[in-house]
Amino acid sequence: MATQLLRPCLRVSISRLQGLPNVRLQAQIYSRARRRSCTTRCAAADEVLRSLSKNGEVAVLVADGTQLVQEACRRHKSAPTASAAMGRALLGTLLMGSFKEEGERTQVTFKGNGILGAMQVIADTNGNVKGTMANPAADPPLRPDGKLNVGEAVGRGVLAVVRSHPQNEHPYQGMIPIATGEVAEDLARYLADSEQTNSALALGVSVNRDSSIRAAGGFLIQVLPFASEETLQQLESNLSSVPSVTELLHQGLAPRDITDRLLEGIGLSEGPASSLHPRYGPCEIADLQERMKRALALLGEEEVKNIMRDEGKIEVTCEFCQETYQFEQDEVLAAV
Repeated sequence: MATQLLRPCLRVSISRLQGLPNVRLQAQIYSRARRRSCTTRCAAADEVLRSLSKNGEVAVLVADGTQLVQEACRRHKSAPTASAAMGRALLGTLLMGSFKEEGERTQVTFKGNGILGAMQVIADTNGNVKGTMANPAADPPLRPDGKLNVGEAVGRGVLAVVRSHPQNEHPYQGMIPIATGEVAEDLARYLADSEQTNSALALGVSVNRDSSIRAAGGFLIQVLPFASEETLQQLESNLSSVPSVTELLHQGLAPRDITDRLLEGIGLSEGPASSLHPRYGPCEIADLQERMKRALALLGEEEVKNIMRDEGKIEVTCEFCQETYQFEQDEVLAAV
């Protein structure tokens, strides 16, 4: 897990990130790995919970995405390190994109030079999230401390974030260099540099000995501009002592329990919290086939007929859902 507390006019307190403006980092990287691909594990229902502090100065989003990440690595048949990288990216994009205006989509792309290759995740405001990566088999040697080397798998390069809405003529786009490749640190740095968001971000994916997902979750703390110094100091104290989010989930804590830990000494608003159940996708057959047919129709009638003549079939694979379907010529031409 990686946790970052972002405050204005502060320097980084971790040597590997020194020189980045507007960031205070208190970090713990937590994950366990073995060299097998993911297998399915039963878990409690996933949830994203959004709460407000009692003083109205802090908003907290906490996600339990264990099943979501398990489903992703099942579909991609990913190795442990690739699963951890994708899991962190899925959770980070989910937290950044949830509870926004209806119809808004958040797209996060890591274009690193590591063996994982490009990694892209798309989330909507209702908790639907999906991702793809160039090399799901990416699994570099463990770090000297025995942990998954996500930073090496992702490498250095560019992190791009696009926020779009059907009613907006142009999407909002932001881009920064990938500083660590550990995903959470880079997303937090993006929020500070490109969106000027005063926040704290934590993401974690823990892997069992059989390479199933032990726990996967994260939290995003957003501090409002009028927050007092007392509130900021209490948050910093809480973040410095809280265990990794994956360990909290493994202990059986729900998002509400984790929220209470994060807001200890500050208090939770008595008003209702907002909750949603995230899922990987959408990957329903009818939805996928319709989107695939529309994509094929863009090739035009001439190209579709040429493919049928040369290949005898039209086969399409969704790179996000890893589902493959074959279409008859008439099905595609009907959509042209």
